[in-house]
Amino acid sequence: MPNQVAFRIYDYLKDIEPFSYLEQTVLLRVASKVEVRYQPPGTVVFCPGEPPRDRFFVVKEGTIELFSEETDGSELLVERCGEGEVFGIRPLLAGDNYVFLARAAEESLLYAVNSEGFQELIADNPRVLQYLLTSMAGSSRYAREYRAAAAAKIAVADDNSGAQRTPDLQSMQFVRQTRDPIVCRPDQTIIDAARYMTEAEVGSIVVVDDARRPVGIVTDRDLRQSVATALVSRQSPVAAIMSSPVRCIGTRATIADVQIEMLRSGVHHLVQTEDGTNRSAVVGVVSEHDVLLVQGNNPAVLIQEIGRAQSSRYLRDLRDRAETILAGFLEKEVAISYITTVMSQINDAIIRKSMKLALARMQADGHGNPPALFDWLALGSQGRGEQLLRTDQDNALIFEDVPEEKYNQVKAYFLQLSDYVTEYLNDAGYSYCDGDMMASNPKWCLSVSKWKAQFSRWMHDNTAENMLHTSIFFDYRGVWGDGSLPDKLTAHIFAEMEDHSTRFQASLAQAALQNPSPLTFFRNFVVERSGEHKDQFDLKARAMRPLTDAARVLILTARQGNINNTFLRYEALAKLEPQNAQLYHDAAEAYEVLIRLRAVLGLARGDSGRFVAPAELSRVQRLLLRNSFTPVREIQQLLEMRFQLNFLR
Repeated sequence: MPNQVAFRIYDYLKDIEPFSYLEQTVLLRVASKVEVRYQPPGTVVFCPGEPPRDRFFVVKEGTIELFSEETDGSELLVERCGEGEVFGIRPLLAGDNYVFLARAAEESLLYAVNSEGFQELIADNPRVLQYLLTSMAGSSRYAREYRAAAAAKIAVADDNSGAQRTPDLQSMQFVRQTRDPIVCRPDQTIIDAARYMTEAEVGSIVVVDDARRPVGIVTDRDLRQSVATALVSRQSPVAAIMSSPVRCIGTRATIADVQIEMLRSGVHHLVQTEDGTNRSAVVGVVSEHDVLLVQGNNPAVLIQEIGRAQSSRYLRDLRDRAETILAGFLEKEVAISYITTVMSQINDAIIRKSMKLALARMQADGHGNPPALFDWLALGSQGRGEQLLRTDQDNALIFEDVPEEKYNQVKAYFLQLSDYVTEYLNDAGYSYCDGDMMASNPKWCLSVSKWKAQFSRWMHDNTAENMLHTSIFFDYRGVWGDGSLPDKLTAHIFAEMEDHSTRFQASLAQAALQNPSPLTFFRNFVVERSGEHKDQFDLKARAMRPLTDAARVLILTARQGNINNTFLRYEALAKLEPQNAQLYHDAAEAYEVLIRLRAVLGLARGDSGRFVAPAELSRVQRLLLRNSFTPVREIQQLLEMRFQLNFLR
């Protein structure tokens, strides 16, 4: 029977993750084994290298600081744990010695939780395990090491749970028809049937009798094999080329039923009838392509469908579907590097389709074909291949040098083309840029020579406005066009840096320090003081931008072109500077935490996820966010030292 102390401990723990996930009786048993510890200021809770204990800790009052011991004997602050936060769980999960030094920063009261009984709860409480693993991985400095232990623990939990794997729910969905099937009679001509299919934009037509019962089916493939090869006259009756008898399914068929029947029969189209046989009326047609679309968690299928889209409105629907894929990836903790790659391919596919629609519109309007080679450039987060959610557009256009007398005419063509492309992208959900950083702006639709001159001005005259432009335009990536023009721009940038490197790089580094530590002295998040986002934390400006800006200036300094992605930049820097490899790995890990958090928040709220009220973050999210600030501070310190920025102030 728990005593009064245990009830008080229970009452405190029940509102704190992960204890809040436990049932009352279970948590009471845990509380009854908790030891209350008083830690005077400066006293050590545990030291690195100590063997595992049978306790992990919750801060009831005060502050505990965790330090790593550096090779030179110094201490580096890794985390500061306040009231309600859990620490010292590494031995509980990883089964090895302590890594950090834990010391009381002030007078503190701790709840030491008995881990011996707690371990038995993990297999039956996956949410508890997930919380502990996430908390342990919160320190980016040791994230990779922790993940290995996490993977092993999850595997054990899965193996011991005894639960059967969840079946693929999509395969259990019933087949739904969104429009009436296209039908014709057997005596109608092949050319009539082809016209019906074209008008309805479908790949098949069902041949029916007077009672609408299916007697055959004609597909695009039949038309190609018979009519396009002149084996059968277009004026012949459709019965001459139809496949008969047809394979039928009922109205209660599931996707799994469809897949099995298609595999069994070797056909790509099934006719849906009232009773599932050819003795009742047709109600629909299901194609192999329809099945793939229902299984919309396949990015490759979605990209194929983007390529088939005939309107920007449908592109918006497909991009909505992409966010469903994104939500699934985030829920399953898929690696951010994979998620950004997939979402960038989807975004690129939408840009390319918008370009094709725009070029077709230019033809229809009488403007003809492009008068010169050109490349469409994605800028900013999409230029870096890091855009997960739809934000506003950042793009530009570069075209080859043309004779001066033709320049205005050529530019006018590309401005009109850019107007159409940005319009289609806006329709697809990528809103117009408030700052007009788009190719439809004459300032950002230029020839190669004029772009070179523009970049030279930015690099020579390091005003605040020019540095802002470099932060956007230096992250460019060709998405559509000739493909050679962006490389010419890159070569020019590096040539300019040979003559003006020191001052320009220092200015870039100085710009990367415009956002100081995201935490106040009292470890509260630095929030906006006024305006629309008052009392909200700016994830992009305060945490993400310092890391992207630092990666940009460092990769430029290293003369490494065509590496736009922030993760890949830090990966390349780690190889180039082994002495700073750990810091660069930490910065990449922190950026992963931030980009994932922003996507999760944005999907939940239906916005860009940029601004967040600290109160809406879970305890785990606050922990991860706080820990990501350490690499932000350290990377800014590196810039200060490398470019001697203290002497510029």
